[in-house]
Amino acid sequence: MPPMIGLLQLLAIGFGIYLLALIVYTIWSLTHPRRQSYAWAIHRSLPGDPGELDPPCTFEERTCAGTHGDLTLWILTGNNPHGPRVVMTHGWGSSKLGGLKRLAPVAEHASSVVLWDLPGHGDSAGSARMGTDEHRDLALVLEATRPSEQDGSHDTVLYGWSMGSGISLKCAQAVAQEHSIVSVICESPYIHAITPARNVIRFRGIPYRLTLRPAMAILGTLLGVSPRWKTFARDRIAATIDLPILILHGQFDPISPIGDSEQIAQAAPHARIVVIDDGGHNNLWTQEPYRTQMCDAIGAWIDAQVKPTEQGPSATPSRTGSPARP
Repeated sequence: MPPMIGLLQLLAIGFGIYLLALIVYTIWSLTHPRRQSYAWAIHRSLPGDPGELDPPCTFEERTCAGTHGDLTLWILTGNNPHGPRVVMTHGWGSSKLGGLKRLAPVAEHASSVVLWDLPGHGDSAGSARMGTDEHRDLALVLEATRPSEQDGSHDTVLYGWSMGSGISLKCAQAVAQEHSIVSVICESPYIHAITPARNVIRFRGIPYRLTLRPAMAILGTLLGVSPRWKTFARDRIAATIDLPILILHGQFDPISPIGDSEQIAQAAPHARIVVIDDGGHNNLWTQEPYRTQMCDAIGAWIDAQVKPTEQGPSATPSRTGSPARP
């Protein structure tokens, strides 16, 4: 065999091993994001629980059984006893800590607020499942935190951001009547799982053009949604939900394209989309005036879910085919 052919074969084998290693690393990194725990928050001089907010919030810390291990959660009392319970689901790579910066407008208008850690995030057991079946865990959280007969309101609003948006939609599709879900708030949602995965990996400078699709196909098989993720599309799920849906999205979101939110809003029977001018993905709650726009939209939306007999006529959310600017 000519030496050049032997060299090319060695190079091909080496390149194949390199691609395989990248695929394995991609799968591992997508299912094992860095955990945002109490130590993570303290290291960054951030509040580590609701009691460290200014002003502090009284809360109960609880653990409930999930489908892949124990889940950790916080339960807080809201300021409106006639308001709904709001259950907040974070995105990939975040944790219930991410709900603390979103807490003020939610707690002001809700009777109670639940923050929880998805599998493989924060203090919960397991590994990340990319939004494939965590709606079952959310249903278990709803059951574990179900209001008692003595509580004023049994209605529930699901609020998720990024990956948590799709999980909230899927849960509403599955158990809306069982848990008195009256609406869903989706912040920066996306339609296909590969979209934010590609953008996150690209921003980290990791090669993805030849490896991401094989990695996602393997993940889809392992996580039970098929190599092509056939049952994942969030616009198709939204189309089956006969509930009011509020969608909030930054105009220049580099992770979840705003076109995905527009498509979800078009598909849903009762959706309203609010575009945050010039907003991105991670700065909607850390910069003004984005935060003010988010607070106003969410507060008004939660108030609109209160029964008319408790708080006057309730506004009916409208479906919009194009972005509605606040």
